[in-house]
Amino acid sequence: MDLLNTLVDKGLRRELPTREEALAVLATSDDELLEVVAAAGKVRRQWFGRRVKLNYLVNLKSGLCPEDCSYCSQRLGSKAEILKYTWLKPDEASEAAAAGVAGGAKRVCLVASGRGPTDRDVDRVSQTIEAIKSQNEDVEVCACLGLLSDGQAERLRAAGADAYNHNLNTSEGTYGDITTTHTYADRVDTVQKAHAAGLSACSGLIAGMGESDEDLVDVVFALRELDPDSVPVNFLIPFEGTPLAKEWNLTPQRALRILAMVRFVCPDVEVRLAGGREVHLRTLQPLALHLANSIFLGDYLTSEGQAGKADLEMIADAGFEVEGADTTTLPEHRAGGGCGSACGGDGGSVCGDGGSAEAPTEVPSAAAEARTDLVAVRRRGAGTDLAPNA
Repeated sequence: MDLLNTLVDKGLRRELPTREEALAVLATSDDELLEVVAAAGKVRRQWFGRRVKLNYLVNLKSGLCPEDCSYCSQRLGSKAEILKYTWLKPDEASEAAAAGVAGGAKRVCLVASGRGPTDRDVDRVSQTIEAIKSQNEDVEVCACLGLLSDGQAERLRAAGADAYNHNLNTSEGTYGDITTTHTYADRVDTVQKAHAAGLSACSGLIAGMGESDEDLVDVVFALRELDPDSVPVNFLIPFEGTPLAKEWNLTPQRALRILAMVRFVCPDVEVRLAGGREVHLRTLQPLALHLANSIFLGDYLTSEGQAGKADLEMIADAGFEVEGADTTTLPEHRAGGGCGSACGGDGGSVCGDGGSAEAPTEVPSAAAEARTDLVAVRRRGAGTDLAPNA
């Protein structure tokens, strides 16, 4: 296929595809799917070999968020029956992080619900970072605390944070359809603050909220322009009790095409297979490893993920290897700018779980079937007395 040959050549040269080429990837048929995956896989292997970076989420503060992001199970007015608790103490968070590191995670992502941190919250997270690094010297730590005020990114960096995550989630044109309590520009500003402070910037998207192909391409091109080190790709987890509970727009095949498009547009960036992979990719998850070079191990913020042991077996069975702590994730030409990773959440911004009110692109009828049996609310790990999944 001439399109795929062109995209591979551009990806190997780190050249930006055209919008028309990115849209064409999303428009390919299921019959062409393996060709699309194989082509994007060549680009992935060029820059990341067969390595898979493992990341582990620690939800520092769950639920009770004042923001109204439609996709999020922790949003204002959410009726989702998720865990709700206030800040974990630094030693509790360090203990939770240690479980992920023991399971093979190279990076720990510290997440807290809310609009953004107060200065006291930054102090609290700084103490948590120090506690984690005192126990696991080589572990990377990413913070995801919402919108940052001036100087807060610098303080997190000084405390030992390696990265900061704040997802764009969807296109600028449809952002107001999913959130009214802050703006798309607010999110861009926070990513830029993190970058300017010397943190490895991470920003991604949520797919499956009813957005059009044009919206998906818009947000991925906007991310390319922001130039984060990592791009987490979340797939909406339609939690009962949220406005987007009925948005079941994805098939495994469409999810793979979205990942391939992201890889072609962001060839040398850490592409993270994030929240919702188990819900929407299901048994095709191993194919996604040919596109993404990073995943979350175990559970997410408010939903349960695949068993950590199963994640490791999947990686090995697919012919990939877990990236070691002594290996630099990013290619050499990018590595000087940061560590390259960070957090996606439960199919949403790290605050949450995903949404847009635009009419969905036509998708196969099988996508409309709601699989609520696949959405399992997290009841173990951080904030509970039960052992974590790692």
